[in-house]
Amino acid sequence: MPAPLRLGLLGCGDIAARRTLPALARTPGAALAAVAARDPARAAAFAARFGGEPTASYEELLARPDVDAVYVCLPTMLHAPWAERALEAGKHVLVEKPLATNGADARRLFALAGRRGLVLLENFMFLHHATQRTVAGLLGSGVLGTVRAVSAAFTIPPRPEGDTRYDPALGGGALLDNGVYPLRAALRLLGTDLTVAGAVLRHDARRGVDLSGSALLAAPDGATAQVRWGMEHHYRSWYEVQGSAGTLSVEHVYTTAPDHSPAVLLRTGTEVTELRVPAEDHFEAVLAFFAAAVASRAATRSGLPLLDAESRRQAGLLDEVRRAALRVSG
Repeated sequence: MPAPLRLGLLGCGDIAARRTLPALARTPGAALAAVAARDPARAAAFAARFGGEPTASYEELLARPDVDAVYVCLPTMLHAPWAERALEAGKHVLVEKPLATNGADARRLFALAGRRGLVLLENFMFLHHATQRTVAGLLGSGVLGTVRAVSAAFTIPPRPEGDTRYDPALGGGALLDNGVYPLRAALRLLGTDLTVAGAVLRHDARRGVDLSGSALLAAPDGATAQVRWGMEHHYRSWYEVQGSAGTLSVEHVYTTAPDHSPAVLLRTGTEVTELRVPAEDHFEAVLAFFAAAVASRAATRSGLPLLDAESRRQAGLLDEVRRAALRVSG
């Protein structure tokens, strides 16, 4: 058996403790080798709980020869800078979403990864869940006919005061936190040639961040995507694909619990069919994909170019959404 991928953790974020590191312990092809945090005591506590060695700094972790790859779990504004440093240090990188807050940074990072022959993967777990394979199979079968429109939403209730999502210096705001999910779903369902036809962002002047937004995206063939997001809403995690011959929809699609068996609802004519997808942990799925990509990128080339292209275009869409929203708000 090949040796497991030795992973270093940059940043001890909540998502790492709740979901990613427990999933890593169940992933045969990867193991936690080292942990670094701004607070050394927090790094030591994580290492005691999840394994690996506590490291005094991010720089020291990147210099370790026993770390093959890093998982960047830092505040949003630090994703691109530390992903870049990790790539320059010769490490493969799995980075929490969004990889970059603008298109220029994303293009630079993927160019660097390409020059160094390294895997750079943005951590959108839902793309690796069996739900996506089921939806892709239905679309490929032609059961929906020609896809005409996508609708997608990811909205969450308000967060407690002091939450990092409300801190503009850390990359707060709804667009970067949950808006990237329906944008990414639209790219997967309609392709990477999408452009922004219009957008709205609702800003909170006191906090200095956007709290919600929506956008109309257009594909070259005239298909459209209406997407919305926010963190002042009733919870919704959903998308719908409408074709000339049918419609499919999925609930709880971006944050699927590991014990949840999602239902893909397929409507054709007057018939409604519920297709149940087996429960699985999409955190384990993305970690296994990342480990396999590092071990043998030739075996996953069918997946990596699409993911790379989607990540680059998604970052560009963030730029377009902001520009379109400025035209509306003046």
